[in-house]
Amino acid sequence: MYLARLYASKRGKSGSTRPISKKPPSWCKYQPEEVESLIIKLAKQGNSASSIGLILRDNYGIPLIKPITGKRINEILKKSDLLPAIPEDLDALLRKASRLRKHLEKNRQDASNKRALTLIESKIHRMSDYYKNKGILSENWKYVPAVASVV
Repeated sequence: MYLARLYASKRGKSGSTRPISKKPPSWCKYQPEEVESLIIKLAKQGNSASSIGLILRDNYGIPLIKPITGKRINEILKKSDLLPAIPEDLDALLRKASRLRKHLEKNRQDASNKRALTLIESKIHRMSDYYKNKGILSENWKYVPAVASVV
């Protein structure tokens, strides 16, 4: 899920250019079973789904997973019970909020970062609502800042 900016109707311009064709390239000689086993091996080493995609692109020369296997990385991880309980993007926001909370305990007068924390927490609430509606998070999951700072 890509969140748009809060006070602009855009998502920014950064990001890599994806391959044009939806078919696997002729020079990529990996079979779907090999790619799935690589994904599972990398996940067991503790890599996240996005870092698995980067490793496969950079080290193995696999541009996209879906044209080869017919499934996304998260689908493969879910099938093999390696998908984390909290989605990766939500987890990154939770860690960011806890770091900012820790900073604000030491620097109480930091007004710009107080605002940044409210923006991050609003993103957390919006994203958690999205994942609850999709059924990825349980309905009783709730963001509690005191508990999140321990994570």
